[in-house]
Amino acid sequence: MMNLTILGATGSIGVSTLDVVARHPDRYRVMALSGHSQIEKLAEQCLQFQPLYAVVGTATVAQQLEKIIRAQGIKTDVLYGAEALVNIASLTEVDTVMAAIVGAAGLMSTLAAVKSGKRVLLANKEALVMAGDIFMAEVRQSGTCLLPIDSEHNAIFQSMPMAYAGDFLASGISRILLTASGGPFREVALDVLATVTPEQAIAHPKWTMGRKISVDSATMMNKGLEVIEAHYLFNAPADCIEVVIHPQSVIHSLVEYVDGSVLAQLGNPDMRTPIAHALAWPERIESGVARLNLFTTGVLQFEQPDLCRFPCLDLAYQALKAGGNMPAVLNAANEIAVHAFLAGQLSFLNISTVIAETLAAVPCQSVNSLEAVLAADLTGREMARKALQALS
Repeated sequence: MMNLTILGATGSIGVSTLDVVARHPDRYRVMALSGHSQIEKLAEQCLQFQPLYAVVGTATVAQQLEKIIRAQGIKTDVLYGAEALVNIASLTEVDTVMAAIVGAAGLMSTLAAVKSGKRVLLANKEALVMAGDIFMAEVRQSGTCLLPIDSEHNAIFQSMPMAYAGDFLASGISRILLTASGGPFREVALDVLATVTPEQAIAHPKWTMGRKISVDSATMMNKGLEVIEAHYLFNAPADCIEVVIHPQSVIHSLVEYVDGSVLAQLGNPDMRTPIAHALAWPERIESGVARLNLFTTGVLQFEQPDLCRFPCLDLAYQALKAGGNMPAVLNAANEIAVHAFLAGQLSFLNISTVIAETLAAVPCQSVNSLEAVLAADLTGREMARKALQALS
């Protein structure tokens, strides 16, 4: 029986994780859940899975959740705040932590799970984007089993040699090919993008995701963050990571070898596949995902991304190659810009403008500590707000 903490249980990854877990009650026990403010959803999850702990964002939300679940006879302890997240990520009785909190907010709890030597299922890509070197050093020191949940990185992991030990070139790998759907605006006229609404941006043609990640997919910043994530996860040089637009979202990523072989992982676009893979690894379990029918899938298309249409992807490559504090600044600026767009305060096209101006305004510096990472994040947010104000 594997004991689980799920950070970000009310988000799309958390919900999919609990769906897989519910299919295997003899294998998994939920010990702790977190959800920032979606009280009703978290209460339903507490009723179904009876965790020891539930963590929310604030004291007010905690009181509301506790009132609901006590009325249903649920004895789950309700906690709140960042420290509580760290605590449930480090519980002695927990074996595995699903790290699925979106954005910089998930960094500290994910890092706490790594430091405590848990088996970490990583869906929070921002932890690696912000603090890649520090994060991976902690993984090595603690002996953590780190398994990627992003469909692309999970596909890469499945397509790599079983004996892969982090030495990219010595493993006979020449290139990683990260696939991208192209989002909802892949074929939309460029002049139309100026009037894109948040509702249009979050209407992803293939994947069901949260609002922030859906906007990142529409700008292809999500793919840029995944390029940075792949760099740290697989110790891959930036020049060996290539993005390929694949609208059908059937091939989730590919690995090319020096002998000319290219291995790919295929499946229907459903996050329960990588979640089930990581939960059971190195075994396989049923996930609830419909089987891929190649006959109805038909043609598979591949395109080179247009950086004029998707400037955020280019900005992510620039930040990765600059290194130091730049990836953390990139992520911070993106979070500010996307939040402003979703709030109706920024146009879709100006998301990349805010990010570019922020990167230009912040000097590139080395990052050797978690404190330096957090400082870079704070600086990035401050400069992004200034860029936002200048555009309003």
